[in-house]
Amino acid sequence: MLQFILECIGFQLLFLIIYDVFLRRETFFQWNRFYLLGTFLFSVALPWIKIELFKTTISKPFAGYQEYLWNSAMNETSLSAGNENSYAFSWDQIFIMSGMLIALLIFAFKLYQIHQIKISGTVRYLNDFTRIIIKNSEIAFSFFKSIFIGDKIISQNHKAIIEHELVHIRQGHSYDLIFFELMRIVAWFNPLVYVYQNRISEVHEYIADAEVAKTHKKEQYQLLLTQVFKTQHISFINPFFKSSLIKKRIVMLQKSKSKKALALKYLLVVPAFLAILFYTSCESDTKVSEENDPLQSVTEEKRIIIEFEDLKNLSTKEKIKRDRLLNNFDNLEKNSILVLKDNKGNSVEFKANNSKAENSMVLNLVEKEMQKFSEEDIIEVYEQKINVSNDGQDIPFSQVENPPIFPGCEDAADKRTCFQEKMFKHISKNFRYPLEAQEKGIQGKVNLMFTIAADGSIQNIRKRGPSESLEAEGERIIAKLPKMTPGKQKGKAVNVPYSIPITFKLQ
Repeated sequence: MLQFILECIGFQLLFLIIYDVFLRRETFFQWNRFYLLGTFLFSVALPWIKIELFKTTISKPFAGYQEYLWNSAMNETSLSAGNENSYAFSWDQIFIMSGMLIALLIFAFKLYQIHQIKISGTVRYLNDFTRIIIKNSEIAFSFFKSIFIGDKIISQNHKAIIEHELVHIRQGHSYDLIFFELMRIVAWFNPLVYVYQNRISEVHEYIADAEVAKTHKKEQYQLLLTQVFKTQHISFINPFFKSSLIKKRIVMLQKSKSKKALALKYLLVVPAFLAILFYTSCESDTKVSEENDPLQSVTEEKRIIIEFEDLKNLSTKEKIKRDRLLNNFDNLEKNSILVLKDNKGNSVEFKANNSKAENSMVLNLVEKEMQKFSEEDIIEVYEQKINVSNDGQDIPFSQVENPPIFPGCEDAADKRTCFQEKMFKHISKNFRYPLEAQEKGIQGKVNLMFTIAADGSIQNIRKRGPSESLEAEGERIIAKLPKMTPGKQKGKAVNVPYSIPITFKLQ
């Protein structure tokens, strides 16, 4: 979401720079109006547009944790977007929604102000508009089909003012301003929304002035503008007399019409659009930089090369050999590279970095081969992992003599079954389907593995799934697990690895 917001603001800034530098001083007022409305809408839509021609795909690194470790504890938990029982708002969401609430209250107050002005005046319904005359006032503005005008200027040259406001009514300028007012509620934190609203309000006045100047003497109309009147400071009305705009309006009235050839300036938006489309299409969910490439900054001497006969058809003995290597992978020196290869040209490379194995190539051969393991292979390899790398301190959930006790299962006859039931209830209670994943239609299985430490705390949460948003949701659920009574082996508290797959399904 943060990336989307920053991209929208960046695109809007680019379009506003083009407008202020090249278009704002031209007399193509209607074109400028549609430019401002169009570029604002496009800036919101463009982050979601991906052009296949520009798209670049970068494979997501594969974490080399063995398949049997991910699925050794319990049956798969399947939850859909309708399973959420509660929704916990984060602090940034609370901050944004609080701002939206304040902006909404301000908007409601502005509407209340207009209502109060209306009921205090004399209302007359005419064919094309409703005229409200305000006593002892010099205001003049329009709001949708209503024109508010003070009685102190009703006896003066108010005909030009009425015609000016009628242009706003006929062309629906209030709809433009209300649109940006609503955007100020939704995106109150975006300063460019206010700039857009200011620019389009300015264009509205130029449009109305140009129309009135066609039927009235330009000099007389300019004299009317130079007079000092009061106005209401409400952002979504079209005030006739607004001191900050008077000088600009007079300048525009005196200015000759822009030559048609200058309309070619609007073509400047084309390269801007193409550049933005290229940027959004080339984005990748998983970015790999040169400094993070395992093939960079690692010398040949740090490579550990293990050869097999055929990586795609490993014998049981070779499978065990391979997985003993992977099980001890975290013990390798940082920035070492483990290479599995055969004489048929197949190879897989892994990098040891901060106790996390990452595949540096697209090939997911190891993951596919793990799915072919038999139960006997799994137990044998897992026992070797315990004996070789963990000194017997990690005991799998299915093997530990006294399993960890989930709070509430202390008196249960079958503590393993109770543990799994409580785990499922915990997941169902805290589950929420990430909004980003719902919007993009992402679903699938997230494998989660964590350790119930010897002190009963939840540690070393690892996850693997189809998207970062689903992985983050799985990790959030596991992180909320309560402290357990630790598992014991031969009377001694031990670390107990536990894994659970959660399938996210969209209804």
